[in-house]
Amino acid sequence: MKGLRFVSDLDECQYLWESLIPRENITDLWEVRACFHRHFKRPACFYVFHTNDRGKPSLLPLSWIEESRCYGYFPGETWQGKTWLEYNRLPKLEKAELEQLFKQIPGKCHLRYLAAHDPENMFLETVDEEGYFFYPNHYNFDIDTYLQTFPNKRAKQLRKDITSIENRGVNYRYNDIQDFEHLVQMNLSRFGVQSYFHDPRFRESFRDLMFFLKAQGWLQITTVLIQDEIAAVDLGCVYNGTYTLLAGATSTDHPGVAKLINFHHLQRSCMERFQKADFMCGDFSWKKLFHLTERPLYLHSNITASSLNRTDSDREHQPCITSV
Repeated sequence: MKGLRFVSDLDECQYLWESLIPRENITDLWEVRACFHRHFKRPACFYVFHTNDRGKPSLLPLSWIEESRCYGYFPGETWQGKTWLEYNRLPKLEKAELEQLFKQIPGKCHLRYLAAHDPENMFLETVDEEGYFFYPNHYNFDIDTYLQTFPNKRAKQLRKDITSIENRGVNYRYNDIQDFEHLVQMNLSRFGVQSYFHDPRFRESFRDLMFFLKAQGWLQITTVLIQDEIAAVDLGCVYNGTYTLLAGATSTDHPGVAKLINFHHLQRSCMERFQKADFMCGDFSWKKLFHLTERPLYLHSNITASSLNRTDSDREHQPCITSV
């Protein structure tokens, strides 16, 4: 490992990120990460190095999280001490080389949601959480074919439940920016201090993200109205053929509406012929009941969980994605 250097200047960090990080997933984009960096203001700590005399350098983009006294993956956005953005990338290194790199970093690291994009990273063993996907092409982009994978009784019950909600008088509204406020308020009303949006840094980061996605033409806000009353709002995006559901909320006045909006996303994924729909991490019962495909994201940490600034409530207890 040659010429290991530390970079903290944000302009240089941006140049390195955009030069060395592939733009495959929505969270690979510097602009997305910058939405959170602007509000969390964690010091950037990028490590750049060469493993040989040829080719591009390797990059490990970190941020210093003061309250946890450790490094997290850039930009170090946290909710109850744990970062939120998914598909973080490790450098393409052998296991021994990566261990050598971490030994040279003057501090503890807690890196979540690591994606094993490359064979070099397949040695990652500690699963952080499972991500959940829907692949419309597996069902020939046909929602009825998808439902045939369910036991007959279960498929009938799902259709009955959806129809029962629709009979209340359901309409959909799309991409109304003002519905973001309803999303935030419903989420806060349901989860209180456990809501992501209780932290103004997270809320305003998400607002910036929404406006960035809108400017690119990628934003997807889905609002369910029942008898003209807002019952659910989900915020997502379409990037590189993937429909990603980023945040959501439902009204407690309309039980069952989460099932409706989640099924609506599956239907839309088929109709729009998306490569996949990404419902992100979080082990909520509805994801398995809906036969979503699991894919692990990994953890690299050299600190104990008790060292983090956290409570017993965690992501699995308070979804950013709407749950049934």
